[in-house]
Amino acid sequence: MSERRARPAAKSAMRSVWRRALTPPQPPTSDTAPKPAEPASAEPAEVASVVQAALYSDGVRVSSPATLTETFRELRETPSGMAWIGLARPTESELLSLAAEFDLHPLAVEDAMEAHQRPKLERYGETLFVVLRAARYLDAPEEVDFGELHVFVGPDFVITVRHGAAPDLSAVRRRMEETPELLKLGPEAVLYAILDAVVDGYAPVVAGVQNDIDEIETEVFRGDPAVSRRIYELSREMVEFQRATRPLVGMLHGLIAGFSKYGTDEELQRYLRDVADHVTHTSERVDGFRQALTDILTVNATLVTQQQNAEMRALAEAGFEQNEEIKRISSWAAILFAPTLVGTIYGMNFDHMPELHWLLGYPFAVLLMAAICGSLYIIFKRKDWL
Repeated sequence: MSERRARPAAKSAMRSVWRRALTPPQPPTSDTAPKPAEPASAEPAEVASVVQAALYSDGVRVSSPATLTETFRELRETPSGMAWIGLARPTESELLSLAAEFDLHPLAVEDAMEAHQRPKLERYGETLFVVLRAARYLDAPEEVDFGELHVFVGPDFVITVRHGAAPDLSAVRRRMEETPELLKLGPEAVLYAILDAVVDGYAPVVAGVQNDIDEIETEVFRGDPAVSRRIYELSREMVEFQRATRPLVGMLHGLIAGFSKYGTDEELQRYLRDVADHVTHTSERVDGFRQALTDILTVNATLVTQQQNAEMRALAEAGFEQNEEIKRISSWAAILFAPTLVGTIYGMNFDHMPELHWLLGYPFAVLLMAAICGSLYIIFKRKDWL
């Protein structure tokens, strides 16, 4: 670390290498005359995204620089110091300056610029690059909000690059400053505290999701038609939650495996094992949530199918009853049609009609109508229309 600071020429050369590697090529201009140099006034831009920067020595804050430039200068002047720099959605120039100052690997810097990375742990020489997915539960919309955190851990620095509202690293900083005996263990202690904060932030999310699942189960058996959409949306959030928690299990076990190789303090080893236990428990709960939502979705589909079948059965029964009524009405209409036809014909009052002056004409017409009606009644009765 002191050797790195004792070679300003090498650092200057490395800074130019990083800038050529990470800065996109500029389009050619038609002006041949060189333009005057811009005044070095990057400090206001730094203040906009530097959430907090602090310098620590033996676990105690000794300085709170306002800009990255001041942080670099004071860290060089403090041989045993540690810089903790917190950034929120930093600009490209800020990340380039950090890369040049702390010899950050271009691939890690590129990931920090682009964000939308999966949780992972990479080691570049003496620098550890960690990507974490934080989560928080929003009560009002009843949904999970995910944030992304990139952490660079070196021999004498910790850099956090936050994309999103979660997690609240100011609470982590206060906690570490209140326990200087832990903070003086160095950048690894800060990393473990950040890991612990991210994992502890999963607990309210787990509780909120459990409450949502309980409500969904009630809505499913109550027949709420909007519950299918809620199940689908919560299932999507559980997929994101799995992507945030599952890789952490392997990452933490990788850190645990490197205890002896990198001489990790025993107290930090205990903290890390505790964090690993919490991550494993959370990951198992999330897996259980996703399986439960899958089962609930299956049950909901079954209940919807049963309800549709019941409705179709009711419609079929109603149609059958309607057909029976139509049969009865049609049968009686046919029975009454025969005497109506006979009575209508012989009620036309024409002089020349067959059997008009026959003495037995009236009894014959009545018996004919009765015979036709009786025959039709017997026929319809046998066909179960009546």
